[in-house]
Amino acid sequence: MLAALIGIPISGIAYGFLALSQWLQGYLYSDLPLSLGFSAMPWWWPLPMLAIAGLLVGLSISRLPGTSGHSPALGFQAGGSTAPIDLAGIAVASLATLALGAVLGPEAPLIAIGSGLGAFAILRIQKGAPPNAVLLIATAGSFAAVSTLLGNPLLGAFLLLEAAGIGGAMLGVALLPGLLSAGIGSLIFNGLDSLTGLGTFSLAVPGLPAFTTPTIALLGWALVIGLGCPLLAWPIYSLARSLRPVVHEHRIPVTVCLGLLVALCAIAFAALTDKGVDQVLFSGQTALPDLVSNPAEWSLGALALLIVFKSLAYALSLSAFRGGPVFPSMFIGAAIGVLMMHLPGMELVPAVAMGIGGMCVSMLRLPFTSTLLATLLMSAAGIAAMPLVIVTVVVAHVTMAALPDPRDTLFRRSATTPATTEVSGSG
Repeated sequence: MLAALIGIPISGIAYGFLALSQWLQGYLYSDLPLSLGFSAMPWWWPLPMLAIAGLLVGLSISRLPGTSGHSPALGFQAGGSTAPIDLAGIAVASLATLALGAVLGPEAPLIAIGSGLGAFAILRIQKGAPPNAVLLIATAGSFAAVSTLLGNPLLGAFLLLEAAGIGGAMLGVALLPGLLSAGIGSLIFNGLDSLTGLGTFSLAVPGLPAFTTPTIALLGWALVIGLGCPLLAWPIYSLARSLRPVVHEHRIPVTVCLGLLVALCAIAFAALTDKGVDQVLFSGQTALPDLVSNPAEWSLGALALLIVFKSLAYALSLSAFRGGPVFPSMFIGAAIGVLMMHLPGMELVPAVAMGIGGMCVSMLRLPFTSTLLATLLMSAAGIAAMPLVIVTVVVAHVTMAALPDPRDTLFRRSATTPATTEVSGSG
């Protein structure tokens, strides 16, 4: 009962957070330039936006309680409960990241905010509540906050279960209230959409072509994608982690500089193609459905440049900003799939599904969630592609595990600097 009651306001707050971040994106990159007298957004506009993002994130991490959430360069994390005092820093840093154009997603901040609100609620209801009770309600708050972001509440719940490593005796205890909170959250998101018309902020790709039968050729391409995605993910994580000690030592100026570099990636991509800077900036949640639904609008060269610049901006954002790694990895994987659909024996739906699965497992190290993300995103057509996705995910997961850990090779310095304290920060 407590999980259900707490899930109602938390999911409402999560809905408002997503609505605010999307409104800010539209206002800052579309409405504000027009109100300042420009006929369209100037080519240099992302530079001040990302510089401001870096300044706000740097100030939030260095001046507000906690670490404004965990560093996404350390991978996706969802365990534990967020201290309520850390919520302000998480909200400021993640809103600056999401709204001003850094390449990270909303899922990690939502999970941290839901956890912190759940912990705050149980501590207000019962002062001195035992740690297990606080953790249980905090986890239920995370379930509610991320309930529909990935398409359906079951997938969000599965992501949390796998990422947090909830198992053993705690699985049965946490699963029931968590699933109930996710279901309540999904109902609240749909109800608020019907009242406001702002949308459910749920990822979906409509109008996909039919796909029914995997082939031997597709199985071969599944092996290729499974081997190739880690070779892209490893440099992304390597660059992100190599920058973390420098970011920690000079938080504000380095974060501002990294924001400017992210902006330059988007500007360079727009200058070399006929596409907008928004394809490189932001998490990719909004741009992904259009990319997959309209592959004919993309040339092979533009897709290749998109993968390169998005990956570079993603790595820079991982090193210093605050947000989740899921949506950018999905977008890059989808771009890989759209690029590879032109190969002999390849089709759009399995190509995109395998690309998403391969990149997600390479970046997140969550094989079951990556399989579900890739298949459920493609709706009914994705179910038929699931065997191919499983092959891709397993090959990519094993390949990524065989590659040297960047923290053990290039970045030994990070083990002795205070940057590692971010691991135990809120979120």
